[in-house]
Amino acid sequence: MNTKIPTRAEAFALLKKYNQSESLIAHALAVEGVMRHFARKRGENPEVWGIIGLIHDLDYEQFPEQHCHKTKEILAANQWPEDYIRAVVSHGWGICTDVAPETAMEKVLYVIDELTGLITAAALVRPSRSVMDLTAASVKKKWKDKRFAAGVNRQVIENGAQRLGMDITDLITETILGMREVAEEIGLK
Repeated sequence: MNTKIPTRAEAFALLKKYNQSESLIAHALAVEGVMRHFARKRGENPEVWGIIGLIHDLDYEQFPEQHCHKTKEILAANQWPEDYIRAVVSHGWGICTDVAPETAMEKVLYVIDELTGLITAAALVRPSRSVMDLTAASVKKKWKDKRFAAGVNRQVIENGAQRLGMDITDLITETILGMREVAEEIGLK
């Protein structure tokens, strides 16, 4: 089977084909923005990293019980490169897949998928409802309250930070910076 490198437009069209939820699309755009931010910081290709971030939850709205597995099928059927597919599947490591994140791109995706959710929740309870004035200290304060954004798996964030060799505060700060780049698109400006 021939593979082809997908464009951002193709990835976004595929995302919209399987997802109508505004919150899921905003999450995909947030993860894309943060992936691009981390790629630039690490001297990697922001286009590739961004596309992986954009498409990572492709199957979540329609096939939550088959999360990651259905995405693998869909991407394979669309002739996506194997390394793109593996990267997407690895973000579900320990939750719905046994594919561990190994590359830098996979490790970043694994951790920021959860972390962008926590940061979004922290931004939405601020008077500004924005990431533009949000700090890591503010997010860490919310982190301690297990009832706040209870759906966010804090253990995944801690494991991901360790896998990246990053301090949690630095990881939160960089994720906020990445989200600021797309704040308008994700409704958190």
